[in-house]
Amino acid sequence: MRILIVTQYFWPESFMINDVVKALVKQGHQVVIATGKPNYPEGKVFAGYRANGIQRELFDGETLVVRIPTWPRKHGGAKNLILNYLVFVLAGMFCLPWALRGLKFDAILVYAPSPITQTIPAILLKWIKRTPLALWVQDLWPESLQATGFVRNQKALSAVGYMVYWIYKGCDLLLAQSKAFIAPLNEYANCSKIRYQPNSFPEQSTDALVDAPTPLLATLESKFCVVFAGNLGQVQALDCVVDTAELLKDHHDISIVLVGSGSKSEWLIQQKQKRGLGNLELPGRFSMQTMPSIFNRAGALLVSLEDDPIFGLTVPSKIQAYLAAGKPVLASLNGEGAQVVLEAKAGLASPAGDSAALAANILKIKAMTSEERAKMGSHGKSYFLEYFETESQARHLAETLSAMSKGTP
Repeated sequence: MRILIVTQYFWPESFMINDVVKALVKQGHQVVIATGKPNYPEGKVFAGYRANGIQRELFDGETLVVRIPTWPRKHGGAKNLILNYLVFVLAGMFCLPWALRGLKFDAILVYAPSPITQTIPAILLKWIKRTPLALWVQDLWPESLQATGFVRNQKALSAVGYMVYWIYKGCDLLLAQSKAFIAPLNEYANCSKIRYQPNSFPEQSTDALVDAPTPLLATLESKFCVVFAGNLGQVQALDCVVDTAELLKDHHDISIVLVGSGSKSEWLIQQKQKRGLGNLELPGRFSMQTMPSIFNRAGALLVSLEDDPIFGLTVPSKIQAYLAAGKPVLASLNGEGAQVVLEAKAGLASPAGDSAALAANILKIKAMTSEERAKMGSHGKSYFLEYFETESQARHLAETLSAMSKGTP
């Protein structure tokens, strides 16, 4: 197939869609990416790119990437985030029809973590190219806006709801990353156009892996480390994680390691110093090639989300990565994500925001024998291979897009 993927986030930013594209190309499909300039999560345009103008490059040596002008997220704040979202829409509508002129496609796919507005240029391209459009929904709007506190005014939320209805109506197919998404999507769209398409993660190769830095290695090898990897933002319930570290600070052989960066990074540093949390490690961000080394040495891997009904519907993409690593998973969240961990028999779950329950689960999993923990990890790896492995899920995605292009989704 000839597939156009429209997404506000793409390599060298770390998002699942990067590996999906690799898998699609490996399976013989021709893929073109329409995206912005990389600036997530630090808010600064990455070296080698500029915010203005159109840039073209090849991803993995063969996949065309067309990058449109971007307003960087900068250091956060509502103004910069709104401009980041708005500029992508406007630049996409004005620049992409010209930048993609002469190219024909069998299907258009929008990979859509927030914002849902990135679908708008794709709807225009759908009509210009006369090509069916699928939207892979990663975040539910307007629910996620309300949950994060980004929008609180009920009239504004209602207006967003009308926009979402219009966007879904402009799509031929809606792909839900979680089975629990299907009912909320059905409130804005007919169930006949909704399909389940879970997020995925590639089975890790041992080629070209990079070892973790020496100071972090020393901690990983000398203590029982609970590792969290990813964005350190508001929705990750990091206050609960910090409270858990405080509850466990007398257990000198346990460390909680938060690998990553984000809007809460400075706050975490302040809390570590203020509370004297020597058991809370903040080593920063590392390349994806480094993560297997870190995961392999972890005692358990942590995923956490805020206590809000909307987050109970989602399966955080790091769950797939954790299951693939074959290590026990500690889930501090509600709903679908916790259910996956428990169904896979891959770890322990505690209610979102409950630091005492999380601390108890950390102690429980540490008290297990190495064989018991290895069995949990093995269960998780088997579950991952059956339901979330990138090659098989990319094949399923391509089959779904092919059916859509033939008018029989």
